[in-house]
Amino acid sequence: MNLHDLKPARGSRKRRTRVGRGIAAGKGKTAGRGVKGQKARSGGAKGPYFEGGQLPLFRRLPHIRGFHNINRIEYQLVNVGALAQDFQAGDEITPEILIARGYIRKNGGPVVILGDGEIDVALTVKAHRFSKSAQAKIEAAGGSVEILPLT
Repeated sequence: MNLHDLKPARGSRKRRTRVGRGIAAGKGKTAGRGVKGQKARSGGAKGPYFEGGQLPLFRRLPHIRGFHNINRIEYQLVNVGALAQDFQAGDEITPEILIARGYIRKNGGPVVILGDGEIDVALTVKAHRFSKSAQAKIEAAGGSVEILPLT
């Protein structure tokens, strides 16, 4: 087999149908649009929400209710169990180190340390917030916590 022998598989390359090009072409006269009516006209296709003038479903359903707090603080979560696996005793853990190690996203917001998992190494952890169980576990392991101010 040579390069000049290569060709696409039979039936894989189909020419597009040219509509409205005479009776002999097979799609002449009405060009596959049928006879008269809204869909036969230019610009006759309505959007997916149009239901013939009937009140559309998305307007018949109740509105989304509730309250969206624009001042909500989205914290990035890190569990103490994850910290125990990757850090040595005496290490100081800051948000910058967590970003470098891939625990959290850069510019993802403040960091909260949660108490899921076990920790047995003494670490100095600096974060914007700690759950009570996380703080208790870190201090029980001989480490310390430092709460950073929200900026």
